[in-house]
Amino acid sequence: MNSGVPRTLAVGRVKFFRRHRGEVNSCAFSPNGQMLLTASDDGYLYGWETQSGQQLWRLGGHTGPVKFCRFSPDGRLFASTSHDCTIRLWDVAGAKCLRVLKGHQRSVETVSFSPDSRQLASGGWDKRVMLWEVQSGQMLRLLVGHHDSIQSSDFSPSADCLATGSWDSTVRIWDLRSGPPAAVFHQKLEGHRGNISCVCYSASGLLVKVWDCNTGRCIETLKGILDVAHTCAFTPDGKLLVSGASDQA
Repeated sequence: MNSGVPRTLAVGRVKFFRRHRGEVNSCAFSPNGQMLLTASDDGYLYGWETQSGQQLWRLGGHTGPVKFCRFSPDGRLFASTSHDCTIRLWDVAGAKCLRVLKGHQRSVETVSFSPDSRQLASGGWDKRVMLWEVQSGQMLRLLVGHHDSIQSSDFSPSADCLATGSWDSTVRIWDLRSGPPAAVFHQKLEGHRGNISCVCYSASGLLVKVWDCNTGRCIETLKGILDVAHTCAFTPDGKLLVSGASDQA
């Protein structure tokens, strides 16, 4: 992976989605790229047609700012989390809420689907990670170990492990291969000096700050960001990595 200065990219055909009435906290593309979700401090979840920029729906139900949103890998569902301590599961076809997941004691900051779309992981300011069965809404596991807010989570491509990133400056890797309700704490990845806002696996199982999750060894520290890094994502083939930060780059 090349950590040198990237080439300048030309940016054009920019679309603006301007109907939010508060800060936009999260956005997510559908697996086919045809829809965009945005979650706002105004308490609503918005759906947009990617190509035209047309607003498809504005969904209420949460009683606080909507913090995060994500589509399921099969494209049939999406999830939203909120300061109201709940997770909502929504049907894409009807844009309706299927169920409300309750159990967190403080704001829920992150949610992620397993690769087969059957399980959901959530985390937030109560320092706990919860695993849910999507079909029933039943909580399967409670993972405790972080010492500060959990801001990000991601399943490994094989779904054997779950990575969680926290403001305690650590990433924890949980082994999910044991049966519920047990889960074995597998790795604690240390080396960050600030809050961890985003974790994501590459297709080959690498994690950013780039880690080998089997050994816990930091493979690469990517430099060039001048301020707090808030988000990152791999391309599906794992060859490219994009990051976003407060330095506006």
